[in-house]
Formats: sequence, C-alpha cells, structure tokens
Amino acid sequence: METLSRFLVFMSLFAGFVSGFTLQNLPIASFEESYTQLFGDKNLFVHKDGKSVRLTLDERTGSGFVSNDLYLHGLFSASIKLPSDYSAGVVVAFYMSNGDMYEKNHDEIDFEFLGNIRGKEWRIQTNIYGNGSTHLGREERSNLWFDPTEDYHQYSILWSDSHIIFFVDNVPIREVKRTASMGGDFPSKPMSLYTTIWDGSKWATNGGKYGVNYKYAPYVTQLTDLVLHGCAVDPIEQFPKCDEGADEDIRAAQEISPSQRVKMGIFRRKHMTYSYCYDRNRYKVALPECVVNPAEAQRLRVHDPVTFGGIPRRHRNRKHRGKRSRVDGTESI
Repeated sequence: METLSRFLVFMSLFAGFVSGFTLQNLPIASFEESYTQLFGDKNLFVHKDGKSVRLTLDERTGSGFVSNDLYLHGLFSASIKLPSDYSAGVVVAFYMSNGDMYEKNHDEIDFEFLGNIRGKEWRIQTNIYGNGSTHLGREERSNLWFDPTEDYHQYSILWSDSHIIFFVDNVPIREVKRTASMGGDFPSKPMSLYTTIWDGSKWATNGGKYGVNYKYAPYVTQLTDLVLHGCAVDPIEQFPKCDEGADEDIRAAQEISPSQRVKMGIFRRKHMTYSYCYDRNRYKVALPECVVNPAEAQRLRVHDPVTFGGIPRRHRNRKHRGKRSRVDGTESI
C-alpha cells in the first residue's frame, strides 16, 4: 500500500512536470470591481453574473473597457468568442498599454484578431513595443487551428521582467525573452489591460483590401473568465503589490514545459504566416534578439518569397505567384 501511495505521488509530480503550469483556476475578476468602460455607450453590456461582457461594433461606434489598475507584470487572460459570419476589417484587441500616460515612449503587449473573410481562417497578430519603439514593430501573425466564432477560447498574456509569452488555450504560441540587445524595447513600465472592438478597415484584413461591411452588423464579441492576476501598482506609493500567489504563478508560467514547447513548435510550423524576424524587405538584418531557425526561415520564404526572401515587389518572379508551403497535416495541437 505504501509503495502504491509513493507511486501515485510520483506520477502526480511527473504529470505536473510534463504538462507544465496551467492557466486554469486563476482568480476571475469581477467586471464592476476591476474594469471601467472606455467607450461605446450601450455597445458594452455586462451580464448579470458580473463576469461576462458583450462588446459590439455597429455603424455608430465600437466599444471597449480598461482595467482600473495599472500592473507591473502578471498573468492576464480572457475567454473570448469572436464575431461570426463575414467580419473583414473588424479588429478585436486584447492588450496591455500605457499610451495614455507615456505618449512618446509607451509600452504595449498586443493580441489582435484581424477579421475574417467567410470561409477563410481567422488570423491572430501578436506584437510588443517598449519605450515607444513603434518604428520597429515586432509582429507575428498566425492562423488559428479552430473556428474562434463557435465557442469561447482562452487567450492569455504572461509578462514578467524577463519573459513575455502569448498563450491560446494554454498552448504557448510565442515566447519573447528579454535580452541585453533589446535595451529599452522590452516593455518595462506599468500598464493597463484593454479590450476593444473597432473598425480597422484600412489595414486589418489583407492589408485593407477588405473593409468592414455594415450590412453584416452588428458585430458582437463576447468575453468571460477575465483574469487580472498580477502586481498592481499602488497609485500613491507607486510600488507594485502582487496578488496572493501571483509571484509564484508568474515564475511557474514562464517555465515552458517540454510538452508545451513541442506544441509551440507544432503551432509555429503549421500556423505561423509572418514573423518580423524573417521579413527581409523590412529588416535587411534581423533585429538582434531574433534567433533565426533555418527550417522556419525556409518555410516562410516558400510561403512568401517577396517578404521573406527580400525580393522587391516590382521584381517578383511570376513563377512564385500563388505558391504556398506544404505542411504535414498529421500533427495536431
């Protein structure tokens, strides 16, 4: 019996090691206590449970909300269901920023959902800015492996003094490690958490080729299970005070487990369509924090030889038009 007990304890610990830290069971924030409406009048609706929110975009306006507190590091999460049907040009953003406080040297950590042409996969964009480094931009874009309009899916940001990790349903899709070469470009000042829906017709879908068509309005996105699990900055003392257990959870979440790292690799091979680290038209030499993966570089170059091969568009060879990478469909996340 004692041997069996020890075995079960070992298996429990081993399972925890393999699966890594999970973002489940984090404390859910009450909307009324934790957030304030940013814009949108009646286009923002809080459900009776106080934990679910509906944001709407129509011909009049979009809508959005912001956290009451500023945070310096933490785990920030929401389960989101995106607008269904034709939603080209519609942008849903879940992000952190201090742009209202630091107009010229703000920090930002972004999740952006870039609308959908019916029948196509939704695209998700992640980005970071530090100290106003908007002239650089560190975007990555990917397709999602599910239809985000059919059900809620969890999107999470981990931000520590050394890591930024973007998660989708507990799968890490992007990891940014702070390096000395980044200098002040790594977000380092307290930020608020924002969620918005708005008209991004000029750029969001196929570079602005497809804009918002209000024939399909209203566009509705729904959110629940809002998490603000971090170090809130005291407005008087200007000193961050962590929620109970937040420091420990932040440290645990930034340690990506072996199984999570495998899933992240699969995601990037199958679904990532753009990374600034491989954009040779934009950056002749990759930014210093980039770790270039030759296989990843080749896949993206086949996918888009102009962007990732550094070929000027006016010289693009006709034989490359319409060419796409082939990805083994046997892997799954």
